[in-house]
Amino acid sequence: MIERNFTVARSEAGRPLVELLRARLAVSRGDALRLVRQRKVRVGGGFCLDPARRLKQGERVLALLQPSPALPQAARKNKPALAPRRPREGAPVLRHVDPHVVVVDKPSGLTTMRHPEDVAEHGARARRFLPQTLADVLPALLANGQPGRHPPVRAVHRLDKETSGLVVFARTPAAEGHLGKQFRAHSTERLYLALVRGRPAAGRIESWLVRDRGDGRRGSSTAPGEGQRAVTHVRVAEELGDFALVECRLETGRTHQVRIHLGEAGTPLCGERIYDRPLHGRPVSDASGAKRIMLHAASLGFDHPATGERVRWTAPPPRDMADILARLRQRLS
Repeated sequence: MIERNFTVARSEAGRPLVELLRARLAVSRGDALRLVRQRKVRVGGGFCLDPARRLKQGERVLALLQPSPALPQAARKNKPALAPRRPREGAPVLRHVDPHVVVVDKPSGLTTMRHPEDVAEHGARARRFLPQTLADVLPALLANGQPGRHPPVRAVHRLDKETSGLVVFARTPAAEGHLGKQFRAHSTERLYLALVRGRPAAGRIESWLVRDRGDGRRGSSTAPGEGQRAVTHVRVAEELGDFALVECRLETGRTHQVRIHLGEAGTPLCGERIYDRPLHGRPVSDASGAKRIMLHAASLGFDHPATGERVRWTAPPPRDMADILARLRQRLS
């Protein structure tokens, strides 16, 4: 047996055990379910038989895996199979490159950058066994096949793994500092396209986000001023029967902000499995067929760190989101 130990990171808190096993072990949902049902997964020292259990930050998870017969004997003793090195839905697309910044259209299924908790847990040498991040693959992509050492890029903000769309990286310390100030001051332009169940009310949503709203999920606190202030401006772009395409402009940029605000409004994202229910309530039904959260960072603008010029980029929705939109529009015709 191969033992895989990991600690639930802050960004993973609230996720179901089966989904975290899929991501951490690079296995199918069916394989993850079998591990749980066969008593091969421990959480906090005891066997966990509930694949839907919501995990908390800092919990220790141990999974027992059968060694793959395709691995050499030495590898079976010490290391699990490598996680897939390719993102699920295509490759990153470079939208803009200059000596100071890189703007990338990120596919869903690819993490923006490594979380500090992962680095602390696995160490620098073990990183090669973790799925690659966008920050990992960008240097080689920028080198365009040229040999030699490729300087790392510097992440200044992130998109969720399942969220697609535009993200900017700095290429110098000066650009990193300049962009970081803009994101902290909320002076950047960020517009998301979201496909939701129902029709949210247009307008401004403001709340204070906390790690646990009372059921193990991130959410809005009932005590004003407790947590992080989050503001989202919502506009209904297209009504699609029982669904809607909405534009969400971020005034602040908090973790899972759009997902939480839309979910708490009773109109969760299509494909949402965490913020899809009221506090202690049942999930809102989802007939969209979405395999992931339908959220896309469609527009990004900021002051260029070298020239001071206001620059802006847009990116169309990826194929999976466009296909669902086309199907929903066809139903109405």
